[in-house]
Amino acid sequence: MAKASTHKSAKKAAKKPAKKPGAAAKAPVGKVLVTDVILRDAHQSLLATRMRTEDMLPVCDKLDRVGYWSLEAWGGATFDACLRFLKEDPWERLRKLKQALPHTPIQMLLRGQNLLGYRHYSDDVVEAFVMQAAENGVDVFRIFDAMNDLRNLKVSIDAVIKAGKHAQGAICYTTSPVHTVEHFVEQAIELEKMGCHSLCIKDMAGLLTPPRASELFAALADAVKIPLHFHSHTTVGVANISMYKAVEAGCQHVDTAISAMAWGTSHSPTESMVVAFRDTPYDTGLDLELLQEIGFYFHEVRKKYHQFESEFAGIDTRVQVNQVPGGMISNLSNQLKEQGALNRMNEVLAELPRVREDLGYPPLVTPTSQIVGTQAVLNVITGKRYKSITNEVKLYLQGRYGRAPGKVNDTVRNLAIGDEKVIDCRPAELLEPEMRALRQEIGDLAKSEEDVLTYAMFPEIGRKFMEERAAGAFDPEELLPPTSNQAVAAPHLAPTDFNVTMHGETYHIRVTGVGHKTEEQRPFYISIDGVPEEILVETLMETVPTESAMVDTRRAAKGSKRPRASKEGDVTTSMPGTVVDVMVKEGDTVKAGDPVLVIEAMKMENEVPAPIGGLVKTIHAAKGDSVNPDEALVEIE
Repeated sequence: MAKASTHKSAKKAAKKPAKKPGAAAKAPVGKVLVTDVILRDAHQSLLATRMRTEDMLPVCDKLDRVGYWSLEAWGGATFDACLRFLKEDPWERLRKLKQALPHTPIQMLLRGQNLLGYRHYSDDVVEAFVMQAAENGVDVFRIFDAMNDLRNLKVSIDAVIKAGKHAQGAICYTTSPVHTVEHFVEQAIELEKMGCHSLCIKDMAGLLTPPRASELFAALADAVKIPLHFHSHTTVGVANISMYKAVEAGCQHVDTAISAMAWGTSHSPTESMVVAFRDTPYDTGLDLELLQEIGFYFHEVRKKYHQFESEFAGIDTRVQVNQVPGGMISNLSNQLKEQGALNRMNEVLAELPRVREDLGYPPLVTPTSQIVGTQAVLNVITGKRYKSITNEVKLYLQGRYGRAPGKVNDTVRNLAIGDEKVIDCRPAELLEPEMRALRQEIGDLAKSEEDVLTYAMFPEIGRKFMEERAAGAFDPEELLPPTSNQAVAAPHLAPTDFNVTMHGETYHIRVTGVGHKTEEQRPFYISIDGVPEEILVETLMETVPTESAMVDTRRAAKGSKRPRASKEGDVTTSMPGTVVDVMVKEGDTVKAGDPVLVIEAMKMENEVPAPIGGLVKTIHAAKGDSVNPDEALVEIE
């Protein structure tokens, strides 16, 4: 638990912000109000959400003096990344930022009933989360639903209003036969009726073109009285123009990112748009020289995270076809690296729109972007569409995430859930209150209500985080040294492509990714003659280490003891991952297609079915094991 004095002072500051988050909406008509996303969406889009709090705080004084309407600094993928990779308490990050930004409202991205996780939570969890976020420092809540199912926003909006904060309803912009201007206007009117203080068009993939922006925002300005907000990415390269056309049509708020982390899959540069609006009726009034100083700071900070830069984060007009949003593309490339399959990115991008159509045209934003993206990867890697279907796709097709915008492919639905009934109510109505059970489950590891909510969002990594905190054993993800073009004296880095000759045969090895290092071991993701593999470099603790005993190289954790899959009844996984659950025991009888294991890969869970019916003879995998394709995880006879 954080020190009481720090926690209380931050909460006090959060309750009495120097400027009410909604007050800026009363500015003179025409003036453009700016939200900078440098502390959240910019590095989520370009650097896989890896920026650490220690690199945010030194520049907060300058950010606080700019005069932004708000700074987006929390929510989205930051919560997950803090726990999983950075070993930071996301609540502590929020409190520190609130203290460092006393004059600027802090904004967060909230996924409606999903909050910050990948499932729907009960209403009492949603209400508790909003209350704690408000008390810890969030002033503006941008609330959206990945399906644009507005039923999933109601509880969050009501909770924000009850907390006395600014509720901004967001509509995910996308294109499809069902996503018309009239459709978006109807949703905007409904959000205004629900009590939202402002409305955001959230264009995750940069799909909004200038003429479409003019048409859409003009229609919205005629239909609702609440202020309009424009959020887009520069993936296609036209967001700057679209932003200007939106403002001309009645938009009052815009999202930008400091230029050092702008463009590509990120956002329009703050400095450039300040210049664009200068000496017009929309002049932002922001200090360009101060913004430039902030830009120079982040220019240096970005170098620190060079290992997370993605070659797919530049301008790419293919997004008009595949609709992959900024945050998704950088994470997708990192995930494919971990699978040793980065060379198949183009196949995945081609498969994405096909999966999206099968699922009824959901907008691609967390969690639907992960749901559609992971299924597209599986379809490509397994070599057969829907040979393996993730649990999340099954839940989606059951209606557990909400109502699909368009018609779902009945064949795919039947493959995934058979004759199971599809629910038609608000999904959370089927959930019992969870907070009491969550408190009991996490027990004394939780030192605050915030800890309980952390566990609610991410049970496995949340518990692990608290266990490591209790043991004083945090081990943040390692940052690699600068590359040679970033520092003259940079140490020499090992090559990523090389040939290895063994027993007279030569193999081409390519290192495609590096996993999280612990004190004893570190996984490396490689391809051998194009075949993805994983090796585990493990330090052997011996009294007198010898050269041959210094390193033990294996294909996966505990994997050296598993036999290679060779028989019809051997259960294997389609891609490297971690065992989440073993659903059978030795001696059980199973039918072909029965789930045997649950594997987590790319943050999604995937049931591994029995290839044949028979008796479970031997189980070679346990919960928590890292596993690879080709291994016999379970033997069925």
